[in-house]
Amino acid sequence: MRKEKDKGLPTIQDIIRAQNLMDKAVVRKTPLLKSNTFSNIARTNIFLKFELFQRTGSFKVRGAYSKINSLTDDQCKSGVVAASAGNHAQGVAYAAQKREIKCNIVMPKNASPAKVAATRSFGANVILSGDTYEESWKTAYSMSRENGYSIIHAFDDPLVIAGQGTIGLELLEDLNDIDKIYLPLGGGGLASGVCIAIKAKRPNVKIIGVESNQFPAMKKSLEKGNLCHIEGGFSIADGISVKSPGELTFEICSKYLDDVVTIDDVSIVETMFMLMEREKIVVEPAGAASLAYVLSIGKIKNSQNIISILSGGNIDMYLLGQIVSKGLMQMGRLVKIFIQLPDKPGALKSIVDKIAELSVNIVQVEHDRLSSNVAAGSAGVYLSLELENEKHSRKLLDFLKQEKMVFKVVP
Repeated sequence: MRKEKDKGLPTIQDIIRAQNLMDKAVVRKTPLLKSNTFSNIARTNIFLKFELFQRTGSFKVRGAYSKINSLTDDQCKSGVVAASAGNHAQGVAYAAQKREIKCNIVMPKNASPAKVAATRSFGANVILSGDTYEESWKTAYSMSRENGYSIIHAFDDPLVIAGQGTIGLELLEDLNDIDKIYLPLGGGGLASGVCIAIKAKRPNVKIIGVESNQFPAMKKSLEKGNLCHIEGGFSIADGISVKSPGELTFEICSKYLDDVVTIDDVSIVETMFMLMEREKIVVEPAGAASLAYVLSIGKIKNSQNIISILSGGNIDMYLLGQIVSKGLMQMGRLVKIFIQLPDKPGALKSIVDKIAELSVNIVQVEHDRLSSNVAAGSAGVYLSLELENEKHSRKLLDFLKQEKMVFKVVP
C-alpha cells in the first residue's frame, strides 16, 4: 500500500516523542479498568482499555494527530488527504481542524451515512469514491500527487504508528504487571505501535492480534513470510476488514507480534451485547473483537493480568438495533415462533395463558390467516417471546411439544 520508502522502523523514542507532543485538548489519556464481570467469566483478571472514549470515538485520532503535528508550515498550507471508511477519517478531520488545515477525506461510496456526516462535522471535504477502501486509497493518492496534499495513511506510516504506540505507554503507566495484551488487528498500525512500546520496556509481555476470520490478511502474510492480498468475505467488523496489511506494519508485526488469532461475527455480536448490558458501554464490532476472542477461550487456567483494547465505539444506529436483537437471540433470551392454531374464538388466548404461566414475556403478536403455508380453517400466529436464558427457552419449546402444538422456531 505504501508508495514511498520510509526511513526505517519507528522506535520507542519516536513513540515517547509523539506522546510528549500530544495536545491533551485533542487526544485523551483513556482509562484502563478491571472488569469484574469478564474477569469472573474468564476466571482471570481482565482489564479493558477504553479507546472508545477518545474525542472521535476511536484510537485513530492518536496516529492522525501525530502525523499532522509533524507537518511543516508549507505542508499545512497545502492541506491533507486521507482514505478511510470511518474512524481514520474522523481522526484526521478532527486533528486537521485543530490545526486549521484544509482536509480532504476519500470514503467508499457505501460508507455509513453516519460516519460520513461525522467526518463532515469536523470540517472535512468528503469525496465518495470507489466501492472499497483500496479503491478510495487510489483516489486519495492521486489527489495527493495532483494537488500537493500531504497524505495521511491509515496505518502504514511511521508517525501514525508512533501515535498509536502511545496507547502502549499508557498501559505501562497504569498497570505494572501485564501478562498478555489482546488487540484488534486490521492494517496493523495499532498492533505495530503497541508492540514497539511494550516490547521496548517489557519484552516478556505477550501481544496477540485478533483479526476477523473473514479477513485474516496479517495472519496469512505472517504464515507465508511475505505480504498477502486476500479477497475476504463479509464481516460486520469493518474496522478490521482489511485485504492486505501494510509493508511497514507487516515488518514490525513479523518482528514483535507474538501471535495472530481470528474471531467470528457471532462471537463479536455476543460480546458487544454483553458490553452494553454488563458494562453499560457501546463498542463497535472491530472494537469488541479482542475481548470476543478472550471470552471464546473459556476459563483461563492460570491467573493472569490480561488487557483487551476496546479500540472504538463508532457504530451505525441501525446496526446497533440489530446487535441487540441478535444478541438476545444468540443467548436464548429472545425467541420468535410460528404457531398454527384453529381459527376459532379463544384459541389464541388459551395458548397465551399457558405461555404466561411459564413466566415468558410476550413482546409481539402477529396474526396471519392469508399466507399459503396456513391451512384453511386455521390461523398462523407469530410470537416474539422474551426469556431468561437458554434453559428457559428449552423449557418453553418442550412445553409446546408436550401440548402437541404445530409450531416452528423462526430464525
